[in-house]
Formats: sequence, structure tokens, C-alpha cells
Amino acid sequence: MAKVLVIEDNPANMTLATFLLKSAGHTVYCAADAEIGLTLARTEQPDLVLMDIQLPGMDGLQATALLKSDQATRAIPVIALTALAMKGDEERIRAAGCDG
Repeated sequence: MAKVLVIEDNPANMTLATFLLKSAGHTVYCAADAEIGLTLARTEQPDLVLMDIQLPGMDGLQATALLKSDQATRAIPVIALTALAMKGDEERIRAAGCDG
């Protein structure tokens, strides 16, 4: 199964994502902010990153841009997660480097 990094600051959302992914047999790494998530992405080399867009401090779009600009992490697919999608968000999310 896959190694999945979930970067999410909402505890309820993190619990749900972790439960669903582990139930499907995946290994899950958790980060409550972008800085921890970037470190985990570099050290654990997950197969997928699920990235919350609205994070405290550095937001998910900035973190994605950093992941995609780093040779060590640029090939890791990043899927954006957000509860507050607005018109035009998909273009911003794709422009930052998110794969979906």
C-alpha cells in the first residue's frame, strides 16, 4: 500500500483522513502545519501528499510550491484539500503546483 502524508490543521479532519487511509491499508504520516509537513515529505518520501490549503503560518499553496521546487520532493503528487472552495480557487491551486 501507499505512504500518505496528510497536512491538516483541523483535528477532526485529520482524524477522519487518518482513519480512512489506515482502514484502506495505507501508512499515514500526519502534520498539523506546513513546516512539519515539508520536513516529513523530505524525510519519509511519501507516495502522496494531501495538503490543506488554509494552514496556520505558511499556507498549503506556499508549501506546495516549495515541494515542487525541491528536487527531492517535486515528483510527489500533491492533492489540495479545502473546505472553503471559492470560484477561481482551482486555477490558483493548479498554479501553485497541486496535481489535483
